[in-house]
Parts: sequence; structure tokens; C-alpha cells
Amino acid sequence: MYIRSYKSILNNGMWEGNQGLILFSGLCPLIAVSNSVVKALGLSIATMFVLLFSNITISLIKKRVSGIVKIPIFIIIIATFTTIIELLMKVFIYELYILLGIFIPLIIVNGLILNRAEIFACKNSVIKSAFDGLIFGVGFSAVLITLSAVREILSVGKIFINMDLLFGSAAVEWSITIFSEGYRFLLFMLPPGAFILLGFLIALKNLIDGKVNTLSGNERSSLKKETKRIRTTGPVA
Repeated sequence: MYIRSYKSILNNGMWEGNQGLILFSGLCPLIAVSNSVVKALGLSIATMFVLLFSNITISLIKKRVSGIVKIPIFIIIIATFTTIIELLMKVFIYELYILLGIFIPLIIVNGLILNRAEIFACKNSVIKSAFDGLIFGVGFSAVLITLSAVREILSVGKIFINMDLLFGSAAVEWSITIFSEGYRFLLFMLPPGAFILLGFLIALKNLIDGKVNTLSGNERSSLKKETKRIRTTGPVA
């Protein structure tokens, strides 16, 4: 059975195997929805919900499903939870649901969710599968929300616009103006701006990984230099 420690799952989901920065799973919504923080939050919550509960369900039935029916069943489970979150959003946050449009139903074909179902959930315990789903959801959401925050600031000079669509009337005044009123930068409103910023995020991650690997290599080299080989020819007291 494929088993990982919780620390390994955390590190893999948030950094080393972050699906948004490594495998580019869910790249279409990552680019299309990241022009607004409130839209990014809405899609993040929906994706985490589907990922968490589909992982749990698949882990529960893993011993009863095998062979060629495995993937179709996984897709049916993912589609079921996607439909549930879609109906909940229609009831409680309908205006935000309309803004997100096709990207809520498209969660069904998000490679991130099927990837975790096939690679992890069908091989591990329910608790670990739930933890894996939650962490990979948070990792993907962190990239999506970071990208949307930077795009929102650079495109309109504000952040946290229209947060009332998700949090109600109490969030009407949450908008913060960063640049002067009337500021606009069209590039970052459009997909090319999203690709540019995502490229910078990937470059930053690679830079940090390179620094960490260099430091680790230096530490190993120092340890080898400090280690001396001792030869004994007689009994040791």
C-alpha cells in the first residue's frame, strides 16, 4: 500500500508537488478566474470541497472498485460532489456562482482531483486521504488566490473588490485602494497578464528550491569534511 507521513503529504501538497506550479493541473480556471480575489475564493472553496469529499469517498470504496470501471466510478463520484457544491452555491451565493460560470461544472474534469483520487485516495486510509485532499486543495487555492490578488492590484489598483458576493453585506466596505482612483492596466486584466505572473511565481519557487538545495549540499559537504575515519588495530576499551 502507498503510504506517506502527514509531514510528507503537507510538504508535497503545499510546495514540492503543488499542482498549480508543478503539473499545471487546473490551469484553465487558474488563468481565467484569477482576475478577481472573490472569484478565486469562490472557486477555491468549491474545489477544496470536491477534492476533500471525493478523496474520502474513494478511499472508503477502494477495496470494492478495481479494473476498467475504476476511473469511470471516480468521475461519477467527483461529478456528484461537484453537483452538490454547484447547487449550494446557487442557493447561498448565486451572484458569485453566475460570475464563475462554466468553471464550477468544469471542476469535474479538473486534473488535480482525478490525479489525487487515482494516485493517493484509492491506495491509502480515509484519514490520510482526507488530509491529502485538504492539503492539495489548500496548495492549489494558495496559488490561485495569490495570483488573483496580484492581478487585481495591478489591473485596477484595488484589492478585495465585491467581497460581499461571498461574505454578504458586511463585506461591502472591505475593498482597499492601493493606487490612485481611476488606475487601470489592461494587460493584467487579460489572460496574457495571468501567464506572465504565473511564470514569475514558478520562477520564484524554482529560485527558492535552488537555494535550499545549495544550502543542503553545502551542509552535507561540511559534514563529510568533519567526519574522520578512525582505524583501530586492537581491542577498544
